[in-house]
Amino acid sequence: MCRTILYKMVVLFFILLNSYVTRASDPDPVQDFCIANTESASRAKQCKNSSLVTVEDFVYAGIKVPGKFGPTGLSAVSVNSNVFPGLNTLGVSLVRADFEVGGVNVPHFHPRATEIAFVLEGTIYSGFVDTNNKVFAKVIKKGEVMVFPRGLVHFQMNVGDTPATILGSFDSQNPGSQRIPAAIFGSGIKEKLLEKAFGMSSKEISKLKKKLGPH
Repeated sequence: MCRTILYKMVVLFFILLNSYVTRASDPDPVQDFCIANTESASRAKQCKNSSLVTVEDFVYAGIKVPGKFGPTGLSAVSVNSNVFPGLNTLGVSLVRADFEVGGVNVPHFHPRATEIAFVLEGTIYSGFVDTNNKVFAKVIKKGEVMVFPRGLVHFQMNVGDTPATILGSFDSQNPGSQRIPAAIFGSGIKEKLLEKAFGMSSKEISKLKKKLGPH
C-alpha cells in the first residue's frame, strides 16, 4: 500500500516537473506559421489571414548595416517578433551586435532564452557568470561560437584592433534583456540601500545614477 502511494507521488512529481519545464519555454506552435497581424488593435498578436501571407512576410532586411552606437561603443539591432512579425510563435529570434574598437556589451542577461553568439568579424573577449559566481570567459575570434545559458549574466568586449560583429541567436521569439548597470543604478532603487550594498558614498552613487539612469 505504502509502495503504491509512493509510486503515485513520484509519478505526480514528474508530471508537475514536466509541466513546469514546458511552460518555461515558448509554447509549441499549433500551425505552420502565424504572421502577427500588426494592424490589429488587440494587444494579443492575432494571425494574419493566411491567404494574404506572401514570401515577404518571412524576410527581414533590418540588420544589413549596424545601428546607432551607444556610449559603450556598442550597436545592437534586435530581430524579434515585435519588429519581424514572421517570427511570431516560432520561438526564435536574433540580434546583430557591432563593436567599435574597445566597445563593450555590458553585463546583462536574457530571462527567457539561451543565446548562441557567432563571431562574424573581429576578436571578442566573451563570457558568462554562473550562480556560483564562477566566470567562464575567453577570447573568441571570427568563425567561433559561444553559448550563454538562459538567465545567466554575460558580457562581451572588442579586444581587437578592428571593429567586430556578432550575431546572437535565441530560443525565444522575445528573449528579453536586462542590463545590470542600468537595472541597479538607473531603476530608482533607494540610494541608502545601494550605498550599503556597494560600500560607496552618496556622492558616488548619485554620480552613477545620473550617468546610468534614464535620459
